[in-house]
Amino acid sequence: MKALVVRLSSIGDVVHTLPALSALKRNNWDVGWVVEPPGGALLQGHPLLSSLVVAPPRKAFGLGRAQGAVAELRGQAFDVALDFQGLWKSVVWARSSRAPRVLGFARPWRREGLSSMLLRESVALPPELRHVIDKNLALLRPLGIDAVGSRNFPIPPTEAQSETVRARLAELGLGPFALLNPGGGWTSKLWPAERYGLLARGLRDRGIASIVTWGPGEEALADRVTAASDGAAVRSFPTTLLEFAELSRFARLLVAADTGPLHLACAVGTPVVGIYGPTDPARNGPFDPADRVVRRVPLCSPCHRRRCRIHDGVMSAIAVNEVQRAIDARLAITSLEPVS
Repeated sequence: MKALVVRLSSIGDVVHTLPALSALKRNNWDVGWVVEPPGGALLQGHPLLSSLVVAPPRKAFGLGRAQGAVAELRGQAFDVALDFQGLWKSVVWARSSRAPRVLGFARPWRREGLSSMLLRESVALPPELRHVIDKNLALLRPLGIDAVGSRNFPIPPTEAQSETVRARLAELGLGPFALLNPGGGWTSKLWPAERYGLLARGLRDRGIASIVTWGPGEEALADRVTAASDGAAVRSFPTTLLEFAELSRFARLLVAADTGPLHLACAVGTPVVGIYGPTDPARNGPFDPADRVVRRVPLCSPCHRRRCRIHDGVMSAIAVNEVQRAIDARLAITSLEPVS
């Protein structure tokens, strides 16, 4: 049997769908995936995927590219298409595959509720399922797969990336370090850059250096953190997503807002402190009980609007000492864990 996973973006969304991929493969499904370019970096050459179709993103949509992707999907003859995204565009891609079964979340659980009209089978979610990972896994129940609670994240092999990252870290010569990731897609979810710099000073007092990570176009943001750190932080060398995953494995800790790098670090088991505001960490936050979250809850919460007059600025209400206390609590647990 062949299943098509439809999860187009973002990086965090793709990470949160990886346990569903793992569950499908454990149950002997042949799996393909349709994804937009940013998320494709985590899936190219993935050993659990029999096919990967890259859909043209909205900003670079072209009829020829879309027709080519549709033809590629239809050539796979999928038995079922699973819409994990809950949007008009995702269900259109699912339907475009011509799979006999098109499954997705029922209207109350979709970001764009009316898009449920294009599904062939709607899946209602029980109220006890809070984390998006478990909601994704619940979508497999009509296929006879009950994997809710699984936290298996199949990341592609990264041996080459590990060697590259190890060599670059040796050049920095920092010793134990934490990762500070000030960037992300939504400015309303981000904590002020200068406060990360103050965190780096506190980490230095605890014998831990700080590396400031950044994505495309975020170099200036990383420089603001290092400038505020009084020499306690350095800007990271550039990394691909898989190199970032390996860099996270070497780190004592990662501190970030609700962003793709935080979710990827969680997936590889890095200790995490998350800084949250408009979005709900119970839904898409760290899932390791040892991890810590610092949050201000706006009146609109949970809110997934990129701009909102109610929650704009709420992240600035989170003080540095609150995050530092969360860091101390997480590091205390890490220091008690047995060394493997």
